[in-house]
Amino acid sequence: MPTAEDDFHAFVVARTPALSRTAYLLTGDAHLAEDLVQTALFKAARSWQRIQGSPEAYVRRILYTQNISWWRTRRVKETALGSYDVPTATGDADLRITLEQALAGLTTRQRTVLVLRYFEDLTEVQTAATLGIGAGTVKSITRQALARLRTLAPELAELVGADS
Repeated sequence: MPTAEDDFHAFVVARTPALSRTAYLLTGDAHLAEDLVQTALFKAARSWQRIQGSPEAYVRRILYTQNISWWRTRRVKETALGSYDVPTATGDADLRITLEQALAGLTTRQRTVLVLRYFEDLTEVQTAATLGIGAGTVKSITRQALARLRTLAPELAELVGADS
């Protein structure tokens, strides 16, 4: 019979790659993404007995809230030392690089909202609840972020959509 420790280990092995991709998209930095995933898994391990029914949602919520906590307290702009391969729908390396550079030009809050809305496929209401902000704020941030992406990388117009 598997123990709680075995269950946690299996979860970590199975879900770390997906959690790492999300964390990278949230932070824009491979090292911060690793730290974010480790922090989320550490917090989840402490509550594992309680969350075994739906650990994925719980750990993802920790990722989002911890990232928010970091961008609220972070005062110094950090410099990325490396890159994390995030596959795109097209698999086009040039498109991936352009997208990474454009996302790096967004504020952390804008990038977080876009990741939750378009990568995690959350609704505006779910995104608002996750971030602890209003749905109208999510709409506003999304509109501003997409406009900024259109300005930073007009070649992404197909991904970002027409100017509205």
